[in-house]
Amino acid sequence: MAVLSGIRIVEFDALGPVPFCGMLLADHGADIVRIVRPGSPIVDDAVGGAILHRGRTSVELDLKKTADRQAALRLITQADALLEGFRPKVMERLELGPEPCLAANPRLVYGRMTGWGQTGPLALRAGHDINYIALTGALHAIGPTATPVPPLNLVADYGGGAKFLAFGVLAALLDAKTSGRGRVVDAAMCDAVPLLLSLFHAFATKGKWLDERESNLLDGGTPFYRCYPCLDGKFVAVGALEPQFYREMLNGLGLDPLAFPQDDRERWPAAIASIGAVFVTRTRDEWAEHFSDSDACVSPVLNLSESTSASHLKSRGVFTRHGATSVPAPAPRFDKAQAPGRSPWRDEIENAIARWNT
Repeated sequence: MAVLSGIRIVEFDALGPVPFCGMLLADHGADIVRIVRPGSPIVDDAVGGAILHRGRTSVELDLKKTADRQAALRLITQADALLEGFRPKVMERLELGPEPCLAANPRLVYGRMTGWGQTGPLALRAGHDINYIALTGALHAIGPTATPVPPLNLVADYGGGAKFLAFGVLAALLDAKTSGRGRVVDAAMCDAVPLLLSLFHAFATKGKWLDERESNLLDGGTPFYRCYPCLDGKFVAVGALEPQFYREMLNGLGLDPLAFPQDDRERWPAAIASIGAVFVTRTRDEWAEHFSDSDACVSPVLNLSESTSASHLKSRGVFTRHGATSVPAPAPRFDKAQAPGRSPWRDEIENAIARWNT
């Protein structure tokens, strides 16, 4: 059995962290039914497509109609958890907020995903990943000196959103198992991103963080934790934080470690220039081969298509096939776990879908 087999979840269709969270839970056996708007793309043509929406049954319901809201509530009464990502008060206006749902199903875990949270001056405002990481300090810290760089939508949407929603829902499910009472999970990206920045707040309290990009330990400011261009215009990533790895990296480049003391901040610019001058003499893949059996923490910076062919990732089955396409496989791995099987609830829902559509 997969580790979440037997967990029933109703997911209200959304963008960003909610479908990502649903994918994580479905990958490990949770039985999820997505409620989608009539006429909306159910899987392949939707944002995220078959990857983010894999492993779930979808049902079209028009939540503006009383009959369809009642159908949604019937699903919710049979579920262990609910996932929704609307702005605050939208579910209440649809008469599917926590109060009626928990009245109908007292053990329900009601998972709410927003950017700004259910309360506060910005709660009803629109926003996206870049806005949440801007307000919380993460965006200011990322990128070269000249300008901040949005780190895709990985920090707020997925790191601070989906992962914290999944953690909150699973924690509340454990509590409901013993207490018999459900809970509302208020997962807000603006709450979680500062928590992701805990290490850097700790650095700041010790006077070890400068609010200038490329000036700190993990932001590209050091010669031993940054990317270097190569002869072919591609890059290698260096993560030689520990002294022994730093020495191994310098030795691998033919440089004298004694000439570039790792902790001498004043010598960092000279070290960066000297290390960069060596890396630019060979191609990225030549350096990858050169350091392949080394603990110098030097890795090729691969693009998305290249990463699917990386030998280490292939050996671990990090990517799997969906038709002719390589897609990320579920993570993390569990021993003795099997792929989720066909559930009676899934059959029951699909029969109900057929009835509702006639």
